[in-house]
Amino acid sequence: MTAQPPVRRALPVDAELRRRAAAVVPGGLWGHMDVSRMPAGYPQFFEHAEGCRLRDADGNEYVDFMCAYGPMVLGYRDPQVEAAAAAQAAKGDVFDGPAPVLVDLAERFVETVAHADWAMFQKNGADATTTCVTLARAGTGRRKILVAKGAYHGAVPWCSPSVAGVTAEDRAHLLEYEYNDADSLRAAAAAAGGDLAGVVATAFRHDVRRDQELADPAFARAAREVCDAADAALILDDVRAGFRLHPAGSWEPLGVRPDLSAFSKAIANGHALAAVAGTDRWREAATQVFVTGSFWCSAVAMAASLATLERLAAPEASQHMAAMGVRLRDGIDAQAAAHGVSLRQSGPPQMPLILFDDDPDLAKGSLFCLEALRRGVYLHPWHNMFLSTAHRPEDVDRALEATDAALAAVARGFPAAA
Repeated sequence: MTAQPPVRRALPVDAELRRRAAAVVPGGLWGHMDVSRMPAGYPQFFEHAEGCRLRDADGNEYVDFMCAYGPMVLGYRDPQVEAAAAAQAAKGDVFDGPAPVLVDLAERFVETVAHADWAMFQKNGADATTTCVTLARAGTGRRKILVAKGAYHGAVPWCSPSVAGVTAEDRAHLLEYEYNDADSLRAAAAAAGGDLAGVVATAFRHDVRRDQELADPAFARAAREVCDAADAALILDDVRAGFRLHPAGSWEPLGVRPDLSAFSKAIANGHALAAVAGTDRWREAATQVFVTGSFWCSAVAMAASLATLERLAAPEASQHMAAMGVRLRDGIDAQAAAHGVSLRQSGPPQMPLILFDDDPDLAKGSLFCLEALRRGVYLHPWHNMFLSTAHRPEDVDRALEATDAALAAVARGFPAAA
């Protein structure tokens, strides 16, 4: 392929915004979107997006493969979702109680998610995972929660990847196991003894900076058996993968259904919303615990979610994202072979990760992504990426033009290891 000429990469507006932010925002920005964690050259601020195209504050446009770290499952500013949100906004958003759309949305969850007998709504993924853990403890009267080593379930004390400000007491009742290792899971359950409240598992292993692992059906079945034997809650953290892999729940193709599941990211196509779906075994616990938030019943986000889930309930949505992911993966594999560059692609095709062999400091991955960025394609060097229904074959092909040139740059920059 012939690479497109580089896009304009000057970032003076971005630089000025960063300077101003540094004076009034600790560190300039917090959390996973802090671009100082990325290779130098990535923009921090963005001003416009539509479909799968993203424009930074300096006017540079990118074919985006991060989808705002997942929420944009239908693409930015999807017309149907935004029309539903605007119609609700014209009537109001936050009231003294919920709008009728809450019931509509809960009914949609129960219809769509295979294990769901009921649903509750929150704002962020950590709200949902924390609510699931709380329900598991309330419903069992026990304390111990099993979590996979290295798994991400949110940025709150019981599960944050950072230990700053976290006490040992915050995690006193967590026990770890190795994802996809049924024996490790059983050993952790044995260590919990009669105090096991629940097992938390992500839809697949998506820890950063390492190859992704799809869930082994035998591991999923073992998790179900462990929880059944102890009358504990099997909690599926579907925050990141939910509705991208399967409309009825990410473990539905494995034949394993959780007791409680946490959703966020994609369920409202960029509007802030999270959800917990559960079985009747945990309904009483859900009525007893006190979990709430001033904006948890925001009607605009719920209207956006209802419109989003109506689209995602059709299997064609996840099938399209998978097809576009395969198109991207196959193209990059062919390019890497042609350039003599050794790399690994892992995870489901809807949520791809690209890591390079013999790249402990991610220098190759950083060069690859920066070269793609210069050519108008936004990739991530160590976090799983995301496809949306807005990615079309021509968008993927445009991206492949950039990745071909980027891989050529890696081959030149690392000739001994290529």
